[in-house]
Amino acid sequence: MEKPNTKSIWPCVEYYLVLCLAKGQTTETVRGKLSDLKTFHQWCIPLKVTTIDDIDLDLMDDYMGYLHQYRQLVNKKPIGLSHKRNLLTAVKVFIKAMFTKGLVKTNKLEHIELPSVGRPLPKALFSVKEIELILAQPLMFGVKGIRDRVILETFFATGIRRIELLSLVLDDVDFSERLLRINHGKGRKERIVPISTRACEWLAYYVSKIRPQLAFIGTDDTLFIANNGKPYLPNKLSEMSARYVKLGGIKRAGACHLFRHATATAMLDNGADLRHVQEMLGHASISTTQIYAHVSRKQLGKVYNNTHPSAQSDSGLFN
Repeated sequence: MEKPNTKSIWPCVEYYLVLCLAKGQTTETVRGKLSDLKTFHQWCIPLKVTTIDDIDLDLMDDYMGYLHQYRQLVNKKPIGLSHKRNLLTAVKVFIKAMFTKGLVKTNKLEHIELPSVGRPLPKALFSVKEIELILAQPLMFGVKGIRDRVILETFFATGIRRIELLSLVLDDVDFSERLLRINHGKGRKERIVPISTRACEWLAYYVSKIRPQLAFIGTDDTLFIANNGKPYLPNKLSEMSARYVKLGGIKRAGACHLFRHATATAMLDNGADLRHVQEMLGHASISTTQIYAHVSRKQLGKVYNNTHPSAQSDSGLFN
């Protein structure tokens, strides 16, 4: 892979994105980096910042100020802290790569101070009763509705990410052992997770009866295929999930990720160890899994009632 013979920002960005793909980063991840770096590059143009040598801490301070003052065109609201941090991180990681590849002599952004972003609690948490209501909606829509039900059932049974589900192939399901192999988790890490008997039955019916009706001669071994017999596009999968949330009469917004949240909180509510939930969800750090411990109120209540002296005392104002 040839290095660019210029230090102009955009040719270096294009080279960097090719490097990211070559390292096995997903197209979705690289697409996000492209968007973030494009935002930065467009900001640089009127300032006549043209080369990667021009990108230093002083420039990034100005960029932070711009992002702080920026208001979104649609709603006039400021950029969220997480989005702001992502925009700045994209530039930081890009310059680090340029330093590693010898295109800049020093990593001028090594000591950049990024805005602190606390871990937000998952939004739009759905109860198990609401999940079952959502799962019932696709059955009104015939063959394609059954396919949709199996997709949603797989989401809920395994807590799988959207991009992971899109990457599943037929051989990834072990029906006899009731296991699912996830080959394209974050960081390309493989994991094998249990999958419920109920979900396996839905999957077996889909593979044997429904999928052949959607497939055509050019269909590959992707497990879940769209109406055209080809793999789903990520946004189409999200639109499908969100549609069934609305059909269930639920007023809160939600799509594919709501099932992942529901899996984690339901398991913790029913006494699962945090480490087991971490393994199930494929989190690299248990601190990510701990977010769900904060919203697992049922289990907290049980522990409180079983351990706190005040909760265990029979005496009270009216005793």
